[in-house]
Amino acid sequence: MKIGLLVGGNSAERDVSLSSGKAIFKALESLGNSVIILDTINGIRDLEDKIMSVDLIFNGLHGGDGENGNVAAFLESLDVVFTGSDQESSKICMNKDLSKKIVFEKGILTPKWITSHGLPGQSELEDLGLPIIVKPNDQGSTIGLSIVKNINELSSAYNNALKHADSIIFESFIHGREITVPVIGSSAFSIVEIVPRNDLYDYECKYTPGMSEYFCPANLEIRLSEKIKNIALKIHKILKCRHYSRVDFLLDDNNKLWFLEINTLPGMTETSLLPKSLSADGYNFTDVIQMIIDEATKNL
Repeated sequence: MKIGLLVGGNSAERDVSLSSGKAIFKALESLGNSVIILDTINGIRDLEDKIMSVDLIFNGLHGGDGENGNVAAFLESLDVVFTGSDQESSKICMNKDLSKKIVFEKGILTPKWITSHGLPGQSELEDLGLPIIVKPNDQGSTIGLSIVKNINELSSAYNNALKHADSIIFESFIHGREITVPVIGSSAFSIVEIVPRNDLYDYECKYTPGMSEYFCPANLEIRLSEKIKNIALKIHKILKCRHYSRVDFLLDDNNKLWFLEINTLPGMTETSLLPKSLSADGYNFTDVIQMIIDEATKNL
């Protein structure tokens, strides 16, 4: 099969995408495919001729147009087959405020939050309590994320998030275990628990070796583990995700599960969380890539 691999782009997650792209490229070639690299740093429209020359587009972008539905919309306009969620689902999932609203309306817990283009008022802040998580509404990889323990830190955290988005989320902090659940097709896989050295799983802990520990499968009772995986799969379906995703949660001290966000194009290096989970279930990285291709092409 001739596959076009979208990588890079111009989002804040460009470097992450390039790292994912290297691993995906190696796996695609080892599976016997002919692969061309398509870097969307100058936008995707200039790549139309190359896109039309392949059998499948593997979307290895992260953040920005690659994940917010814009790239998906262009690929759909060309009627080409591509991996990952369609434009509608991508737009919803990249918008943390909207995805939290939809999930909450289906009876799934999510931390109390406010979405604002400015600093919230005093009564709103009191309703959230302290600490508060401050983050951009439409960024991934924990970019622009801060924890506010003292109200005097709020302005700095807000300005940090404002560098990456106009719409900012202020969210109640839930003390608990950071866990994530990959979904491919109609199956949820082993839960990964993340134990960061910092107070939360921020960009530094995510991408600096030694700043986080990972446990997979997470040390959970079987019944609780299955319940969490079922909820992850339910969220994947509620938000109309396609092919694969990764759902992030907090599990509090009372074993209540709190939805944080969903990633429609999660990291895909060989040490990323989704491949780490699938490895615990007996699949190597090449298997994972083939599974995603199979999902994208099964109705052709």
